[in-house]
Amino acid sequence: MRRMWTIMRKEFIHIWRDPRTLIIILIMPVTLLLLLGYAIAVDIKDIPTVVYDQSLSAASRRFLDRFWQTGDFKFVGHVNNPDEMLQWIDRGDARVGIIIPPDFGTRLAGNRSAAVQVFIDGSDPTVAQTALLVAQSIGQAASVEIISQQLGALGMTGGLALPIDLRARLLYNPDMKRINFMVPGLLAAILQMQTLFLTAFAIVREREQGTMEQLIVTPIKAWELMLGKILPFLILAILNVGITLVVASFWFRVEVKGSAVLLFVLALIFLLGSLGLGILISTVSRTQMQAMQLAAFVILPMLILSGFLVPRENMPWLANYTGYLFPITYFLVIIRTIIVKGVGIVALWNQAIPLAVFSLTVFVVSALAFRKWLG
Repeated sequence: MRRMWTIMRKEFIHIWRDPRTLIIILIMPVTLLLLLGYAIAVDIKDIPTVVYDQSLSAASRRFLDRFWQTGDFKFVGHVNNPDEMLQWIDRGDARVGIIIPPDFGTRLAGNRSAAVQVFIDGSDPTVAQTALLVAQSIGQAASVEIISQQLGALGMTGGLALPIDLRARLLYNPDMKRINFMVPGLLAAILQMQTLFLTAFAIVREREQGTMEQLIVTPIKAWELMLGKILPFLILAILNVGITLVVASFWFRVEVKGSAVLLFVLALIFLLGSLGLGILISTVSRTQMQAMQLAAFVILPMLILSGFLVPRENMPWLANYTGYLFPITYFLVIIRTIIVKGVGIVALWNQAIPLAVFSLTVFVVSALAFRKWLG
């Protein structure tokens, strides 16, 4: 322990004397969380919408008001023909175009159906899907209301009973806020990138500075050197977990619904594996540039195949199973489940066990690789 503590003390002194590393460790996670949280964790609102209202009737105005009242659509202008509407969408000035026919009001007054055409820019599938679902819901709600009014006019005052009364209940995230799903994922991704890049330079830096020979002649063992290199960054990473959770709770209103203790314990296991992977990259690299390139080569597949941005269930089978090779794949499920659903270890053992096995395996492989390099 005394030899390992000496290595740890050396790492802490190096971090303290390197302001750039200290800033990266303490400030980068919070900064990235704030920037990316606003950039990718927002709900789709105020979709710019242009209108070609040929009816100009009270019925058409009431129908359009349904769109503006949802908050999902934002009126940006009137046009005089369909070609002008498409020009707005082509330029990106509008994402949605609504065409109301001239006989809209008269057809509804005569108990006949009226067709409304909605053009949606599908270049951004996320925005397009939101616009399509909300527009369909508005059309269905308006139809039900009109049918009720028509039945009432015919003397059927008992009201309209729909054939199917479907009552959906949203669990865990009833408001369907994307930020509640994306912020926990951002925390995992930021911690993964930070720990991997920081420790990727730990061993190779000793080589380039010429201090590795001094460590070789000391009686320190390979596993002691590994722990001595990893533990300082592990302590700082756990501190960052607490800081980022506080920022997520007070700034984005994403609170931890489950056990914070369980989250910290599983985060500790995740960070140990991530740091060990960084040490392994540092061990097999000759220069810091090689370590950076190799770390970037590992990070990109991790973020893409882990389910951070795209659900893994929708991936091809090869990409889906490849994701199981990365620790962030398991930790994403863990952190999102604890924060959003508030469940315990009983529901997470199938994620916690593979994560623990990965972390232990990576650390052992790192120690063996470093011992072989010393030999």
